[in-house]
Amino acid sequence: MHASVPRRKSDPRRQPAPDRQPAPLRKTAPRRRTAVAGLVRTAALALLMVVAVAGLSAGPAAAADGDVTWTVRTAPNSYGDDRSSYSYTVNPGGQLKDAMVVANRSKTPLELAVYAADGYTTDTGQLDLLTQDKKSVGIGAWVHAGRSSVVIQPGKSAEIPFTVGVPDNAPPGDYVGGVLTSLKQSDDAEGINVDRRLGIKVKLRVSGTLKPSLAVEDLHVEYDGSAGPFATGDATVTYTIHNTGNAILSTRQAVSVSGPFGWLRTDAGRIAAPPELLPGEDWKMKVPVHDVRPAVSLAATVTLTPLLTDASGTTTALKPVESTTHGWAVPWTLLALLIVLIAAAVGTFLLLRRNRARRKLAEEARVRTAVEQALRDKETQQS
Repeated sequence: MHASVPRRKSDPRRQPAPDRQPAPLRKTAPRRRTAVAGLVRTAALALLMVVAVAGLSAGPAAAADGDVTWTVRTAPNSYGDDRSSYSYTVNPGGQLKDAMVVANRSKTPLELAVYAADGYTTDTGQLDLLTQDKKSVGIGAWVHAGRSSVVIQPGKSAEIPFTVGVPDNAPPGDYVGGVLTSLKQSDDAEGINVDRRLGIKVKLRVSGTLKPSLAVEDLHVEYDGSAGPFATGDATVTYTIHNTGNAILSTRQAVSVSGPFGWLRTDAGRIAAPPELLPGEDWKMKVPVHDVRPAVSLAATVTLTPLLTDASGTTTALKPVESTTHGWAVPWTLLALLIVLIAAAVGTFLLLRRNRARRKLAEEARVRTAVEQALRDKETQQS
């Protein structure tokens, strides 16, 4: 990928999910300072979402901090024995039941809060989950754990059932969130509370008409030329990818810049795919295009090919979306040289014209003088 500068909105339904990567088995939650003592901190959220997005590839996901360690995994049942995350298709008004297994790897009893939350994406493009004090309207409101907390003895595990209930009026489309376990601990030395969270991603598709759609918005092109009158320069194309449909979409991108009538076209080359876009989500892009000819007028074209993945994991390329904008690529050094040459040519022309006029006046004066002299000579001869 060439440069990509993310910019995110806080709407949990409008954020992209990251590319899948293998989840680490153990990770220490980072800590955040705050000026208000007792403020709940969600520093372990980064670890949580690595697990929530990537799932479990070879073993259970674990959260560890000193002597306190626990793991989460999907429960084996009719939905599967070795799932990395939860994925369902449910009709409006439908319900289903599933479970999560939590294991205490510590040497002391462990009390964890259990709840569900909606998903959103951070500025770095990583899928995240709302904290418990934030209101959820999708997964977090439709998924209900069988208990709000659980106490697990050392070396033991507990299966926590949960129910997914989709409202009758739920709009069709894709929703993403997670089922979470949370451990809040007081750090007297820091004067804060630490909220360590570990969970599993939930992807839900509500049945109905699926309308996958992407749009290119706020498309601009800028040109930065070089000092050489005949050298190429760099163009920068910026735009926003907006998921205007109701399905999660990834996309392939192509960016090109050309002169008038499509001449002197230059492609940006390979552009890495942005994160998956949830319905309503947008993602800002900034793509450099090198070796662009300064053709005075530039046309920048962005082509997006939406990629839709179904429940079986099959990805289908949809009809491409294309958008074009125009900008200026003035070769100022060459223009200045042309102006100098034109000025010199005009000056030479005016000088030649003035000299020709002077010669004409001089010739007319000579002829007039000769005529006058001839007339005087004739008068003298007659007298």
